[in-house]
Amino acid sequence: MFQSERSALIVVDVQNGFTPGGNLAVAEADQIIPRINEIAQYFDNIVLTQDWHPENHVSFADNHANAKPFDTIQLSYGKQVLWPVHCVQGTSDAALHPDLNIPQAQLVIRKGFHRHIDSYSAFMEADHKTTTGLAGYLKERGIDSVFVVGIATDFCVAWTAIDAAKMGFKSFVISDATKGIDLDGSLQNAWQDMTAHGVQRIYAKDVLPIEQDICSNPVEYLLNQ
Repeated sequence: MFQSERSALIVVDVQNGFTPGGNLAVAEADQIIPRINEIAQYFDNIVLTQDWHPENHVSFADNHANAKPFDTIQLSYGKQVLWPVHCVQGTSDAALHPDLNIPQAQLVIRKGFHRHIDSYSAFMEADHKTTTGLAGYLKERGIDSVFVVGIATDFCVAWTAIDAAKMGFKSFVISDATKGIDLDGSLQNAWQDMTAHGVQRIYAKDVLPIEQDICSNPVEYLLNQ
């Protein structure tokens, strides 16, 4: 592995529930898994995230009278999209996808387990107050840069990348190792929001070693720009 000891790969929500056949499937999301596995081979520091909801979670449309999936409601922390029941704790829908092959990952962050708060970001729950502890973990290990991949680009990936930037990390999203839902223009809006917060959009070719490439360590090159 050649990547900087100061950088970490965050693999967001590559779970059965968000891939074809899942309860909140993102189209073709399974197609990015081989690329994620390849990228992960070149990182020493890897964190996985996992949506982990109780059955009575506030974000489930089934738990609100006369509501249907993708409606929005107002909660104490702001607008909340209502989702189909997905990634319920201990179910196969919540399990990591069987094609994800990253046994060297050191940490799994489970999120969305508080009944009354949704959680997209790996760093901070949707109330923007409740932390997961990930920032402290990374900083204690001397990590100052994060590279984000996974599902879904316009929700959990974007919120993770933006919170990373807000918390002082250099934040990169490897675009072709993510898949988005694109709900009413949410994908374009997410990229605009990420850019506004200083998140850098890159591609797998920017971090993978290429024979005879002038840069033998692409991540070090990116971090020093």
